[in-house]
Amino acid sequence: MTEKKLRQIAIYGKGGIGKSTTTQNLTAGLSESGKKVLIVGCDPKADSTRLLLGGLAQKTVLDTLRETGDQVALQSIMKAGYNGIQCVESGGPEPGVGCAGRGIITSIGLLERLGAYTEDLDFVFYDVLGDVVCGGFAMPIREGKAKEIYIVASGEMMALYAANNIAKGIKRYALKGGVRLGGIICNSRNVDREIELLRAFAKELGSHLIYYVPRDNIVQHAEIRKKTVIEYRPDTRQATEYRQLAKSIDENTHFVIPEPMTQERLEEILVEFGLMDKVEDYRI
Repeated sequence: MTEKKLRQIAIYGKGGIGKSTTTQNLTAGLSESGKKVLIVGCDPKADSTRLLLGGLAQKTVLDTLRETGDQVALQSIMKAGYNGIQCVESGGPEPGVGCAGRGIITSIGLLERLGAYTEDLDFVFYDVLGDVVCGGFAMPIREGKAKEIYIVASGEMMALYAANNIAKGIKRYALKGGVRLGGIICNSRNVDREIELLRAFAKELGSHLIYYVPRDNIVQHAEIRKKTVIEYRPDTRQATEYRQLAKSIDENTHFVIPEPMTQERLEEILVEFGLMDKVEDYRI
């Protein structure tokens, strides 16, 4: 009998690109197919599990530790959400105090000690804040906790700048931690030639566009009701898109050490696809 392998996945991308919404919807799709999933929110805003918990303002790991000290029970920081998905929010320090990245380090260590990574789990997802800008936010890949990385991007200039920077972080830790890029997820902004641009971008990194999630207002409608699209309107096309994204990740076998672009090469691609008029116009 083959031993089941736990897949630990980190989702990165520019702030505001839709990482949390995408992650919650795709994990809902995975749970529908019978997968056991744990999602760890790594954003101090603690909104990475809101749609799975029906808007419940879950107490974060750091808030709980501040109140109770080291005497923490697993059930006080981990709640079951939609279709049995286990949800944890790392949280962050009090405003203006300390490094928010410490919440990730503390949370993962505590979850390991409390036995959250059970044998029946298929996936652990880390929904990570913004760009790879400090050691704390890079922790899931730096320490080899997450072996698979997916970058959420769009056909917008700043989203691609951030994605390229994230690829640099992945490459830096790849040899030490065994982390690999699993692909680019396009969370569409309806930009001209967006699919072509993201495919070209992913190819430059040596990776692939694993899925294109079309833009649909039903996503916002579901969020207002504090639900994933799959729970809110399971019969819609957008729900099917998230299920297909989940299937693509479940079946993915294409993992690479990315080759990030130079600034010059990235700008050449942006010019080619019309996001910049001329590279020289953006140079001082």
